[in-house]
Amino acid sequence: MDNIDEELLKEISNELGEIRNGAYNIRKNGEGIERKITENINIVTKKDKSGIDIIVKENTKFEFVHIPVIITESGLKDIVYNDFYIGKNANVVIVAGCGIHNDHHKDSTHNGIHRFFLEEGAKVKYIEKHYGEGNGDGKRILNPITEVELKDGANMEMETVQIKGVDSTIRETKAKLACNTNLTISEKIMTHGNQFAKTEFYVELNGEKSSTHVTSRSVAQDKSKQEFISKILGNTKCYAHIECDAIIKDQGKVVAIPEIDANNVDANLIHEAAIGKIAGEQLTKLMTIGLTEKEAEEQIINGFLR
Repeated sequence: MDNIDEELLKEISNELGEIRNGAYNIRKNGEGIERKITENINIVTKKDKSGIDIIVKENTKFEFVHIPVIITESGLKDIVYNDFYIGKNANVVIVAGCGIHNDHHKDSTHNGIHRFFLEEGAKVKYIEKHYGEGNGDGKRILNPITEVELKDGANMEMETVQIKGVDSTIRETKAKLACNTNLTISEKIMTHGNQFAKTEFYVELNGEKSSTHVTSRSVAQDKSKQEFISKILGNTKCYAHIECDAIIKDQGKVVAIPEIDANNVDANLIHEAAIGKIAGEQLTKLMTIGLTEKEAEEQIINGFLR
């Protein structure tokens, strides 16, 4: 790997030492370049299509899996299918993400399809970071699809972050929850220029006492556009809370489209959405302590997306 590769990895996975602490698979320009497995976590290359299977043994506790993707080839259209099989009562952290460096005129694209199958009592914290950079006219395009199936008593926490350099993204998350399960999703997105971001959440609460909490925070600057679409099906005694909070600046646009279907008398489903500009009193307060208007805006946005 060269310096560009290492900097991309740092952006999406923090320090390189963290990546190599535990099981990992590093993918560059459509090919796997490094891999490590552990006693409890196996990584197997798929035979029928591009991608890997990550198998976590039951009762595995507090281990890490890193599966970063980096793209430095302009014009590349990469697609990968990764399946995660999490054994009973396992508890692991999975860190994914994609960094694209594009200095040329052709578009670079990564489509990642991740499927999670959590057995009874399993717990997963899933962190996904997307990042783009480069001086070329070619676009940096990321389209992740995440599918989740939680068996009885399983829990999954997702943190997805896209803060810089991605020209276009369509993010889809689909989930089916059994009894006594919980899915918590935290999404943070910033767009600027003419960038476009669309997120879709589709969650089926099929088991009694299943629950989900989805929080989306985003900032749309310049002429960028964002869409937030959520559909929650409450098919039994369950609970869901969906929040969409967005700040718009300049000529940015944000659309929020909620749908909650209560198909059972004991389904408790809540959706909240708030879209608007930065409040003037917030700017004034920060400017009175010596910040410029631009500095004050940056402080507010950083705090909002923290």
